[in-house]
Amino acid sequence: YYFPCQRWLAVEEDDGQIARELVPVDEAFVKKDPENEGQSPATLGLEQKAKSTTYTVKVKTGDKKNAGTDANVFIILYGSKDDTGIVSLKASKINKNKFERGKVDEFTVESVDIGDLKKIKIGHDNKGNSTGWFLEWVEIDAPSLGQCLKFPCGRWLDKSEDDGAIERIIFPAELQTIEYTPFVPYEITVYTSDIFGAGTDADVFVVLYGSDGICTQQKSLCLNKREQRMYFERNSVNQFIVEV
Repeated sequence: YYFPCQRWLAVEEDDGQIARELVPVDEAFVKKDPENEGQSPATLGLEQKAKSTTYTVKVKTGDKKNAGTDANVFIILYGSKDDTGIVSLKASKINKNKFERGKVDEFTVESVDIGDLKKIKIGHDNKGNSTGWFLEWVEIDAPSLGQCLKFPCGRWLDKSEDDGAIERIIFPAELQTIEYTPFVPYEITVYTSDIFGAGTDADVFVVLYGSDGICTQQKSLCLNKREQRMYFERNSVNQFIVEV
């Protein structure tokens, strides 16, 4: 079995995850074939996307006194087939200081196919100066499944508040579930010219148009400023996996 990764495990890189679930792929993706020099990283990325699901997890901290927490927060997603195991919510895409009063934080969670999402468990380790946390709600969006679910909470996760629990199992509010057309992963290769000044550090985005005039959302090819500086250099070829 071959489990390629080719991804960062770093809070400040990629999607911010420091643990990854890897899926096995055909050995042709790993062993170099003299005729075609092996498979490209992007093609490998498509193969892995087909076997896994990417979730965007939004977490709303309540607007109450001392609602924010400095503790380490984790989440487990439970599906009809499996669960994700414990996932640490380390790097918020929106706020440097996560889980502050009245704020929404956004995280990326990747997992193998767990089936239809049934419930979540969310909690913290009670470590740090200010550990008590008032959790308003959790929203989980799975673009490849075309489904966005809302998990209302509205309770403390605090040893000295409410019932003293610091982790809770929450179920989705069926009336707040949104269904939409599932996203499709595309492999996009960009060739930057070999003329003076051809490269850019700008935020390069793509919109795809279908034959019937329907188009995708605008999607940035780079995840952060560092990638913007690294890609689209003069005389370079960059490959991306984009779900739209």
